[in-house]
Amino acid sequence: MWHNVIAVIRREYLQRVRSKWFIAATVAGPLLMAAVTVLPAWLAIQGERDEFRLAIVDGTGVLSERLVPRLENGGFEVEEVRWHADVVTELRERANGGDLGGFIMVDELTLETGEAIYYSMDVPSGLRRVTVQTSITRTALEYQLEQRGVDAEGLMGGGALEIEVISEAGSDITEVGFGLAYIGSFFLYMTILLYAVAVMRATLEEKTSRIVEVIISAMRPWELMLGKIVGVCAVSLTQMAIWISAAAALIAGGIPMIIAARPELTNLSSIGEIVPGISLVILFLGFFLFGFLMYSGLYAAVGAMCNTDEEAQQAQFPMIMLLIVPILMVMPVIQEPNTPMAVWLSLFPLFSPILMWARVAGGGVPSWQVLLSFILMALMVWVIAWIAGRIYKVGILMSGKRPTLPELWRWVKEA
Repeated sequence: MWHNVIAVIRREYLQRVRSKWFIAATVAGPLLMAAVTVLPAWLAIQGERDEFRLAIVDGTGVLSERLVPRLENGGFEVEEVRWHADVVTELRERANGGDLGGFIMVDELTLETGEAIYYSMDVPSGLRRVTVQTSITRTALEYQLEQRGVDAEGLMGGGALEIEVISEAGSDITEVGFGLAYIGSFFLYMTILLYAVAVMRATLEEKTSRIVEVIISAMRPWELMLGKIVGVCAVSLTQMAIWISAAAALIAGGIPMIIAARPELTNLSSIGEIVPGISLVILFLGFFLFGFLMYSGLYAAVGAMCNTDEEAQQAQFPMIMLLIVPILMVMPVIQEPNTPMAVWLSLFPLFSPILMWARVAGGGVPSWQVLLSFILMALMVWVIAWIAGRIYKVGILMSGKRPTLPELWRWVKEA
């Protein structure tokens, strides 16, 4: 028995990982992403390094001590130059000679309105312009506030809003948690749908080509269905592992290069703080596996009972709706993860992969609810496998019109 299943798994896996589609999506995709992000940054390093050497001419005598550190934190190499009558001509000559990328003139008007002059060898990028302008205006404003006895640093830092949840059912979701919940839910939706449909198409191709008649003569139908599901699952995990590894390598090697090319993006260095931990990654893979097993069983049954792609497109509509409903509820569930509606919807096995992940990533979900969702999903996998296996057993060898619901029920009872 298991020899047959393993043979089908090996065939499905090798056939798919050797396909041009798999190579293009799995290998070329991350390489293209790296080329789009890292290569331009590397080219920018070669051409822009000198442009970040700036000179500051402070006509006020009070702004440079605050402005210079801010610009240095933005990635500039800053040199202070004393004011004199020919300072502009002198700095222009230095810039033309390649000694400077530009220079900034601040004066009494800067203290009053935040206006300054930035002499640059070329048109600065939008981010570089914003970095310089923000540094100047914040420095001038900070000086004016301090002259009036105001805590400028605390006020300009945005203050602080401390949140204390007084309800036991409440939760405090951070921006990072919101992003993980929202993006992760859509990624689960797309991957589960993509690979479950792959199971349906693999079944439909063998049925329409009549190869399945030869295969079924050597093994039982449920062995073929199980082998297909596990084989496609192995392909999906391989592809996800490559994507995750490529993303990790891109973050580890690409971000320092981007920061070197664009010092105004120094905040990217803290991106590691928002990367999910290993426990969340394992939980995510768990939701994906159970979601894939549930929906791939349903899609395998659809492929077995249909005869053409057109029929399969129509018959898979109920399964698509089962995936669209939780996607539509993702936002309300993230915002209010512990309302009765959110709890019950996330515990419904076919919705759990998406909605329970949204609640977990958002924070504030009792561990017993997560465990219960996995137990219910495991039971649903068994139920779907039993029903789909009976439909698959009869439908895989049938041709003609698509069966009606009463006929499907008869297959389940009599198979």
